[in-house]
Amino acid sequence: MTRVAFLGLGAMGVPMAAALARRTPADGPTLVWNRHFDRAQAHAAEYGTHAATLQEVAGAGVIFTCLPTSADVDEVIGQIEEYLKEGTVWVDCTSGHPDAAHAQRGRLLACGVKFLDAPVSGGVTGAQAGTLTVMLGGPADEVQAVRPHLAFADKIVHVGNTGAGFTVKAINNALLAVNLWAAGEGLAALAGSGVDLGAALTVINASSGRSNASENLIPARVLTREFPPTFGLGLLAKDIGIALDVASANKSSTPVLAQVGALCRAAAQMVGPAEDHTAMLKLVEQMNGKELR
Repeated sequence: MTRVAFLGLGAMGVPMAAALARRTPADGPTLVWNRHFDRAQAHAAEYGTHAATLQEVAGAGVIFTCLPTSADVDEVIGQIEEYLKEGTVWVDCTSGHPDAAHAQRGRLLACGVKFLDAPVSGGVTGAQAGTLTVMLGGPADEVQAVRPHLAFADKIVHVGNTGAGFTVKAINNALLAVNLWAAGEGLAALAGSGVDLGAALTVINASSGRSNASENLIPARVLTREFPPTFGLGLLAKDIGIALDVASANKSSTPVLAQVGALCRAAAQMVGPAEDHTAMLKLVEQMNGKELR
């Protein structure tokens, strides 16, 4: 088996790297790195990985990254590229920008390293269960070769060439924002009419208005007032911005995405970018003068 490394131990990265560590470590334990090295050391102590320097990481055959933005990935590439070995595969699970994917692939190919964009969907729960969906962008033969290493995934879909993975992820998250905002507005109107929101959701979730937002996110995070910090509101605003860049580049007409993107950015500023993405509905609540409970 090929030595594997994982860079970026955030909310998603910790369980994803742990899933890699559970595979048979024939070539030694999974290498882990994080900007704050104490997180890598804690991961090694809990999951049996090895907290590594970037120079050590460069010796791996497959390098996974899961960082906040493509700019963060660029920074890491700049720190590690002189140590990379020819034949390595770099698999970026960041929710990145398609333009960055093309630039990063070109930069790494100059070092003899292949690059695949491979963002994931399924949230922290999916990462912990090893049931994430991975949307892969890149040449088909390279995608096929990396499949056995995706221990954190339940569904692996090759969606197109370089940048396609990031494109699908951005549009997916834009739709998440649209569904979440629309459901929040609808529930605010119901609350203003004195309707019990729990009962209303029972009907909606058995009817044509249902979505993941109405079935899972709002009941578990909004009505409970918990808003657990899993996927940051600022990151959702970043992703819908990427989706709008994609639409602009191919001259698509996306007025609904544009409006929700503006609302999402406003929510990130007013509620806080580090808050859970479901906290965008706090702005809906402010606009309507009523909490969703």
